[in-house]
Amino acid sequence: MKTYLRPSAAVSSEIIIKHSRFICYIAPVTGRAEAEAFIDSIRRQHPKANHNCWSYVAGYPEDPQQWNCSDDGEPKGTAGQPMLNILRHSGMGQICAVVTRYFGGVKLGTGGLVRAYGQSLNESIRLLETEEVVPQSAISLSAGYDLTGDLEQLIARFSIQVEERLFEEQLVIHGRIEAQQLDDLKQALQPIQHKVTLTADE
Repeated sequence: MKTYLRPSAAVSSEIIIKHSRFICYIAPVTGRAEAEAFIDSIRRQHPKANHNCWSYVAGYPEDPQQWNCSDDGEPKGTAGQPMLNILRHSGMGQICAVVTRYFGGVKLGTGGLVRAYGQSLNESIRLLETEEVVPQSAISLSAGYDLTGDLEQLIARFSIQVEERLFEEQLVIHGRIEAQQLDDLKQALQPIQHKVTLTADE
């Protein structure tokens, strides 16, 4: 997995199109549950709105399981999916967007709705400040105590974030490594791979 960008803080913007108010909220999220909670918070903030349409890429940008969207009563395909397309095109991850609409009495038509929701989202995206996310993998290393020095050298070389050391029949180290370095770690272990067990959450 490659590094990607996420919002560093929440933003919002408002536009008026043919008397309808479109208020877009964007927030950083760390998973689908947090995205759903953010959507619910906007619904509670605007209980009298006609629509609260939303989309999110809640994790790694290229993982479809992290994508979701809703038209929230607008004609199918006129709000949520166009918003999701914009988020995916941005390349950002861990991002959730909600566009609240207060109907102004003038129908926009399907094409007009697609453009309006897209314009609303793009207005907020322009306000975003971003930060880099480096995907990580959880790993466990286990080996005899005679290899303690070798493992400590690998920890330093690959900047492994050690979360736990267990001193059992063997030394067991639980930690995290940048996902893009996992293959290099496996290669570095080859000379002693018959003495070391590596498990990784890829």
